[in-house]
Amino acid sequence: MIRLIPRLNLVLGLIFFVAFFLVLNFTGLGSTVKNLFYLISSPIQEGFWKAGDVTSDFLAGIFQAKTLKKEVDELYFKNQSLIAEIARLKELEAENQALREALNLGLEKEMRFILSRIISKDVSGEILLINKGGKDGIVKDYPVITSDKSLLGRITQVYDNFSEVMLITNKDSSFEAKILDKDIYGAVKGKGGSGIYLDLVSKDKELSALDVVVTAALGGNFPAGILVGSIKEVKKSDIEPFQTAEMIPSFDLKVADIVFVITEF
Repeated sequence: MIRLIPRLNLVLGLIFFVAFFLVLNFTGLGSTVKNLFYLISSPIQEGFWKAGDVTSDFLAGIFQAKTLKKEVDELYFKNQSLIAEIARLKELEAENQALREALNLGLEKEMRFILSRIISKDVSGEILLINKGGKDGIVKDYPVITSDKSLLGRITQVYDNFSEVMLITNKDSSFEAKILDKDIYGAVKGKGGSGIYLDLVSKDKELSALDVVVTAALGGNFPAGILVGSIKEVKKSDIEPFQTAEMIPSFDLKVADIVFVITEF
């Protein structure tokens, strides 16, 4: 009961304060009395005003923070969309550049092809994954070349939206080839580890370092005249019926990004 007395006094004081204020306004008491009342009560009124102002600022801050967060989120998503669009445009630019290079080489007059992009490489198996597959018209054993008309390999596995390309450096790769502008034929075979070599070349043929090797029409797996690589070192043996030569592949996977899958030749 004793604890209720202070609270009761506070309530009665507030009632008196309000009643006195109403009397001042409705009884027409003089300005001097009102002035005195305002002078006495101003600290209290100011306290209520500041408290209300702080509360108002606090609530406004909360709403502003929510609005700001929403705006930041919107800007973030817009920025992500712009980044994605820039990346897409860069890809299109790269594809257009590759097409221009191919057209400059006259590939469209020699063969039909499907432009594709390299997605990944299985280093151990010398296998590439490209982003075109059966739905795009890709078929197993289709040849794959770079935009500068260098032989990359052939399609060995086809999925709906992707395909696997076995590089000519794969140990299971072998095809007919010839020395450019010379009547010298052999077989290019993969060594693994990005290496290739020319095999089964008759010993009476004169091979030289830097000779250019291209695909031959004998095997039928690849179009004739596609650049394969160049001779690095010739190896002959008295006990072997054929000579061989180490080769440097003409393609460079470090810069290769876009490839062409040949569908007709």
